[in-house]
Order: sequence, then C-alpha cells, then structure tokens
Amino acid sequence: MLNIGRSRSQPRATRAMSLGGMDYTDPKRKGNYFGKILLAAALTTLCIIMIKRSPSLNSPSPFSIREPGVTHVLVTGGAGYIGSHAALRLLKDNYRVTIVDNLSRGNLGAVRVLQNLFSEPGRLQFIYADLGDPKSVDKIFSENKFDAVMHFAAVAYVGESTMYPLKYYHNITSNTLLVVENMAKYGVKTLIYSSTCATYGEPEKMPITEETEQHPINPYGKAKKMAEDIIIDFSKNSKMAVMILRYFNVIGSDPEGRLGEAPRPELREHGRISGACFDAARSITSGLKVKGTDYKTPDGTCIRDYIDVTDLVDAHVKALQKAEPGKVGIYNVGTGKGRSVKEFVDACKKATGVDIKVDYLPRRPGDYAEVYSDPTKIRVELNWTAQHTDLEKSLQVAWKWQKYHRDGYGIASAI
Repeated sequence: MLNIGRSRSQPRATRAMSLGGMDYTDPKRKGNYFGKILLAAALTTLCIIMIKRSPSLNSPSPFSIREPGVTHVLVTGGAGYIGSHAALRLLKDNYRVTIVDNLSRGNLGAVRVLQNLFSEPGRLQFIYADLGDPKSVDKIFSENKFDAVMHFAAVAYVGESTMYPLKYYHNITSNTLLVVENMAKYGVKTLIYSSTCATYGEPEKMPITEETEQHPINPYGKAKKMAEDIIIDFSKNSKMAVMILRYFNVIGSDPEGRLGEAPRPELREHGRISGACFDAARSITSGLKVKGTDYKTPDGTCIRDYIDVTDLVDAHVKALQKAEPGKVGIYNVGTGKGRSVKEFVDACKKATGVDIKVDYLPRRPGDYAEVYSDPTKIRVELNWTAQHTDLEKSLQVAWKWQKYHRDGYGIASAI
C-alpha cells in the first residue's frame, strides 16, 4: 500500500527536480519570479510617465522664456561691489535678474543676501561661470532669454593693471568681445556697459566732458577703451541699444545696510581708498598709505570725483530705461566736484571717529593728478543727478556696514 500520510521533507512547489544529473527549478516558481520582474518594470514605467507629465518638471525655467511685462537682465560681475548693488536695485524694481560671476573678485555672500531677499521663483538666479570661457558663455546665452545685459565683470585696479597688463586685456577686452558676440548671436537687444574715467587718461582741461579726448595712461584704462571701441564699431551695423557709462571713483554702500564693499584680503593694497581707510580705522592695517604728495594740486595729493554707489546704480537703471535701438549713448557719471585725497582722509576720520594714522609715500605708477566730471549731458538726457554728494555721509553709511561685517560677507556666507 502507498503511504499517503507520509510527511514531505520539501514542499512540492519549491522542490527541485533532477533530470540527467541537472537540477531545474519548479516551473511554477520560475513563473512567479518573472512575474515580479514584470510588475516592477510596469511600476517603474508608470512612475517615469507620471514624472514626465508633472507640470513642475515639464514646464521650462522662467529664465529661459520671454514673458510680456518682464525684463530679464543679465548682470555680469553681479557678486562684486558695484554689480551686487545694481542687482539689488533691479530686483527692487521688479526686474528678473541673472547674475554671472566666477567669484575671483566677487563675494558669494552678496549673492546669498540677494537670494534671501528675493526668494520667489523666477526672480533671481546665480550662474557660476567664467566669461573668458567661450563654451560657458555660449551655454549661458543659449539656455536663457535675456532682454538686456549690464556688463560689470572686470578686474579694476589701476596699480594691479601696471603689474599684470595681459591679465587686464584678457579679462576686460577679450571677455567683452565674447559677451557682445553672444548678445548678437542670441538676439539680446540692449547693452549697458560699465566703463571708466580712466579711459580719458590725464586731460589738460577740467572738468571732463564726453567730448574730452581719450588717452589712457594705464592698462586698465586702455583695456576699457578697447572694449568701448569694439562695442561702438559693432553698433554701427547693428540695431542694438547701447549705453556706455564712464564713471569716476565709487564709494558708499546700500543705505539699508544689506550690501557693502568687501575686497579680498590679498587685494587690499590695490583697492579703493575707502576700503583702505576703513581697514586702518579697524586696525586691520597699521595705517593708511597715501601714494603721491607732489602732484600739481592745491595740497599735493590726487583729486578725484567720488560718486556714491547708490547714485551710480540709479544711473544704470535710467540708462536701461532710456536706451534706444540702433543708438549709442555715452555718459560720464560723477558729481562734478573734485576732492583731494587729503580731503577724503579727513572725511573718513570724521565718519569713523578714528584718528587714522597716515603714511605718505611716493606716487603709484599709472595714477594721474586730477580728474573730475562734467555731468551736464547725463543730467539733460537721462534726467540723472547725483543725490548723495556729502562725502562724510556716504562714508558714514559705508562705515556702518563695515563695523557690522568685520569679516566682510563671512557671516552672510555661512547662512
């Protein structure tokens, strides 16, 4: 008799069968295995379809499309001192802004301040890129729809330019050429170019008007003039709207204390006199070094036209609003009043409340004795006039930011 009640040491469904010395899995188990694979594949496919159909992933970036009533401005060098203030003003005025900066001179902390202030989608984007890289520049313009470019990005120290002239020609002249080429290629219709009074050199007659001949005496001024020449030559056969702003010595900071000037420590010796004064007032340096006391000026020190950064960015916005297709506007941006370095130092002492130690040294190569603007043209044509002309007050505003940001944007960068 068959023992039908015997126990099985292995369930039938999972027991392997031996045929000719080879083991084969039970066909029922094999079918379950492949069924699970098919089910997983089907679920994966369904997930991919749902992701592709998701509006948030399928819709294009707002920076890659043109929208009626929205002006998208590319701000090159927007992490720098002037560029970040310009980006702030544009964002406050409801422009869409893309900042491009390689952070060689700019501060990521400034970008983060702006991102925290304007966090809404489609308001601000930051692209880390070098404008000297043709592929990167092409990619930026191909993936974004810009209506205008404010081109600030540049190395900008007169003394440094005499030490490393080729660096300045590459960074200023060559990079501007790349920007203009890509603007033309991708149909960007407006350029606001950040130039400098250094293109004039050392004119015999003051004040400087836009008709004053340009004879730059240092590589910084020469590189900027070359860039201007490229833009002007291109515009002769183009419908692009162009504004070239030649501005003078920039001081100050955001009156609400959100942004300020924070040069890299290794660049302090080349930087602006305001930064040098503040460093001395905070005992970061042992004192202020004034280079040149034998110029043909009333007190022997250089005379400059100091323009507050708030006024400067206002001039850029007015230039953007007034730019006309096929036309080039060239404007000096200054107060129209010259102040000597000694006057500046006295104002800085009062603004900081610190009796700054001053060391007088020989002239710096590439400097000129006297330069200040005649701002008549920009006042008449763009309805712009400098509002923050009290030197001591501008320095007080800047000093307040410096006191609360002893490490520059170090704290902001950590947020």
